[in-house]
Amino acid sequence: MDERVTVAEAAERLSLSKEAVRKRISRGTLRSDRDEDGTVRVYVPVSTTASGTRRGDLVEELRDRVRYLERQVEEERDARRRADTLLARMMDRVPELEAPEKSETGAHGPSVAEEGRGGPGPAREESERGVQRPWWRRMFGG
Repeated sequence: MDERVTVAEAAERLSLSKEAVRKRISRGTLRSDRDEDGTVRVYVPVSTTASGTRRGDLVEELRDRVRYLERQVEEERDARRRADTLLARMMDRVPELEAPEKSETGAHGPSVAEEGRGGPGPAREESERGVQRPWWRRMFGG
């Protein structure tokens, strides 16, 4: 199942330098022999996965996936930046959107509760004295 290749091809397939391949040959960790013309041939295992896919094809597939995921991350970062910008703009506008608070007996006339009773009544007198009846008495009388 081993392929017989040159030292340069073996170095490329094993991701080693040519010198490292020669050193492994001299140590006996890689099998090799010589052709009739003197070229050293190295026996390199065919790198396949269990399904028969070559190692290079698998590496290329993984690189494609990494590129895809990097693009996805960049798109998500851009979307996050846009959302943060919009949020900052909205937060700047919050003071504009908030209504000014009015007191119950403000300078703008009687409150809604007083208008419903037809003018100054017990609620106005109580608010002037600083005493206030429970809500259910104001609502249902008594």
